[in-house]
Amino acid sequence: MPAMTSILVKDGIIVTMDSDRRILSDCSIVIDDGRFGAIGKTKDIMRDWKPDQIVDASGGIVMPGLICSHTHLYGMLLRGASLNVPPPTDFTQILQRVWWPVDENLTLDDAYTSALVGCLDFVKTGTTTFADTYSGPNSIEGVLDRIAKALDEVGIRGLVAFEATERHSSDEGERGLKENARFAAKVKTEKGSRAMPLFSLHASFTVTDDLIESARRLASEYAVPITIHTCEGLGDLQHNIERYGKRTLERLRDVGLLAPDVALAHCVHVNGSDLDIVAESGAKVAHNPMSNMLNAVGTAPVPDMLRRGIPVGLGNDGYIFDGFDNMRTTYLIHRAVSRDPSAIDAYTILEMATIRGAELYGLADQLGSIELGKKADLIVIKPDVLPTPLNPDSVVGHLINSIEGRDVKTTIVDGNTVMKDRGVTTVDEAEVQRKAQDSAAALWQRLGTAQPQVEHVRPSR
Repeated sequence: MPAMTSILVKDGIIVTMDSDRRILSDCSIVIDDGRFGAIGKTKDIMRDWKPDQIVDASGGIVMPGLICSHTHLYGMLLRGASLNVPPPTDFTQILQRVWWPVDENLTLDDAYTSALVGCLDFVKTGTTTFADTYSGPNSIEGVLDRIAKALDEVGIRGLVAFEATERHSSDEGERGLKENARFAAKVKTEKGSRAMPLFSLHASFTVTDDLIESARRLASEYAVPITIHTCEGLGDLQHNIERYGKRTLERLRDVGLLAPDVALAHCVHVNGSDLDIVAESGAKVAHNPMSNMLNAVGTAPVPDMLRRGIPVGLGNDGYIFDGFDNMRTTYLIHRAVSRDPSAIDAYTILEMATIRGAELYGLADQLGSIELGKKADLIVIKPDVLPTPLNPDSVVGHLINSIEGRDVKTTIVDGNTVMKDRGVTTVDEAEVQRKAQDSAAALWQRLGTAQPQVEHVRPSR
């Protein structure tokens, strides 16, 4: 890890996302020893501090790095792929014909290269923290070390987990949990990495009550958050009703999974009773609008969640990594679905992409806003095209409606400048892309003979 230097981020419109949600002008920020050391009027900061570096943000926007609440880094390897499979007609067939065969064919090297290029894409588009779950039944043991290695090389921050499932056998599920527990124990004893542990279950229709209970016990033992795909497609809901006589969230509640340290990915096919269960448990939701559109599963009732006080973060589910695209989609889709232009406001969406994302994983005291003492994860945005004035009154509107990831010029993580003037400082961008392309080409070749995966999880006790 590079030696810490002090950095002055000078001027710009500062969108703090702090407890008072302040938006500042004519101000500057000092980053000292990896944390925010001072925030104030530029003339006062320049008088009191002598930084090692100065980042000129004048004419631009300064804000916390974006937080992606749910992703699959290995999804990068399927971009642009033309797979020779019968066209899926629903989400279950997408899993059977596309994603489960992909999972089967992933290697440890694929996990590493996809994490490298995924982290690179995040840095280039302004995301500084993410929550990733990896799924590869033939590349379990040691895979989180490979992902963490890529994460540290790029210099980004992330929670990483293996997505435990019993799609093939109970042994497969146990191995997945063991990998998460091994990595959690390692992180607690080894310092220096920005990788954080996370427990993950695939979805309730591919895990038994026994595995859910084991995951819950281990996550509590290691004091690590846990995530699970929930009600993404109708198949999840139907499975639980048919096999258990319960809706998905009723089952997760009754088996003891739900708690404030749980992040539920998706929650598309839910009703008011389901959302009451989530709210009462303190669990949180990772919303993935662009992936939900891609998979044609529907739209999560986020406005209903917010009315119940459920914290909602913003994820990409391994699809489009540009967080600004995901914010804009969130803004639009809920207006379209509800036919209500006031369904959700721009500032709420900005919260979902920053401080709420931190809250989902118990990190809001350290990340998600620009506040004294917090870890210095920050981006500087200078739009290539800015047809209207940028000021404290217009900045949130610009962030949601016009800013793109390519407008991010500087990315700082933990007080280290990992991108400067659009150039990543930590890795060779061309070499990262070459490695990813080689991995993708080999994976696509293996997928040419892959068969649909239609195994069914065995009944719970």
